[in-house]
Amino acid sequence: MTLRTATLGTLLRHLTETLDGAVEDTYARIAPGYRPRFTPIVRALLELGPASIRTISQHAGITHSAVSQTVSQMTKQGLVKLRPGGDARERIVALTPAAKAIVPRLKQQWIATNAAAEALDRELSMPLSALLHEAIEALERQSFGDRLASIANSPSSDKEAFR
Repeated sequence: MTLRTATLGTLLRHLTETLDGAVEDTYARIAPGYRPRFTPIVRALLELGPASIRTISQHAGITHSAVSQTVSQMTKQGLVKLRPGGDARERIVALTPAAKAIVPRLKQQWIATNAAAEALDRELSMPLSALLHEAIEALERQSFGDRLASIANSPSSDKEAFR
């Protein structure tokens, strides 16, 4: 299969891998072990200070599960530390001194990444960032699961197309 015939999921994964791969390569040079998925957590903690996983999730717009998994990876890298929260289930996440030490280099990288994204947007027929916002808004109005169910249950759907 070529990218010309790839389906939506394959195209999205390829785009994400291409973008994240380039960013990850740059991070490897300035902060070994740092991954692009750490950025929303670091940015949230820089803005909020120490915070619960639930608060980080809400602030960053990422699922609780994804934040929990990412925080686990960041703990192994020595970038965050955990302490108990107000109740037995809550954990408070804080940046370590090691993480705080690389923040100036990360901020420079974030500026460069945003500039590169803006340059990419200018090359496209429609800015990718605008299209992504539009797609997310459409999916918030009607989830992809609801769209799939509607088509699958429609008597006029062409269910034989891929047989």
